[in-house]
Amino acid sequence: MTTLLLTLPTVPNRRQVVRHLAGAAALSVAAGLLAACSPEKPQFSSIDLTGADYPQGFSLLDQNGKPRALKDFAGKVVVVFFGFTQCPDVCPTTMADLAQVKQQLGPDGGKLQAIFITVDPERDTPELLKAYMGNFDPSFLALRPTLDQLPQVAKDFKVYYKKVDGKTPGSYTMDHSAGSYVFDGKGRVRLYTRYGVGAEVLASDIRLLLKTS
Repeated sequence: MTTLLLTLPTVPNRRQVVRHLAGAAALSVAAGLLAACSPEKPQFSSIDLTGADYPQGFSLLDQNGKPRALKDFAGKVVVVFFGFTQCPDVCPTTMADLAQVKQQLGPDGGKLQAIFITVDPERDTPELLKAYMGNFDPSFLALRPTLDQLPQVAKDFKVYYKKVDGKTPGSYTMDHSAGSYVFDGKGRVRLYTRYGVGAEVLASDIRLLLKTS
């Protein structure tokens, strides 16, 4: 015959219950105080990358041959987009949206710095990049990595790009990531905005970023 041993749970006495309830109440109050003291997290429409360890920035020549680094734009919100001047739709749409964002920011428009990094340095000469930026806003900057620099820059930003052969011999186009990174005035990456969200959404996020950073 098999004997079953049943272990009954220990019933706490009244003093133990009181101590338990008092401890739970104290933890609840402490949690409430911490929540009250913690700043409310901004609710962005874009993907919040606050605290991400990438990307760290850039150090490249602009369309005027001047060295540029992220630290040069302290106090400004910096939007970084990778593209190429012969892009038929994604790139001009994104740059046009950024020009609208600057207008919608009104007096704060000067606190926005748009950065275009070409993934096609073979064809995107400084002269061509200068003309291209002029189509959108004279304050926008284009950065031109060398063919040797481009792979590392793309890796730092986790950006995809690939040369794709065209329909005629020697012609080609570029596949590439279509989103943009947004840095705050302290040079910290904060947001990733997908292609096509529109100028109003990005302008709203940047206004919020200017208030909270």
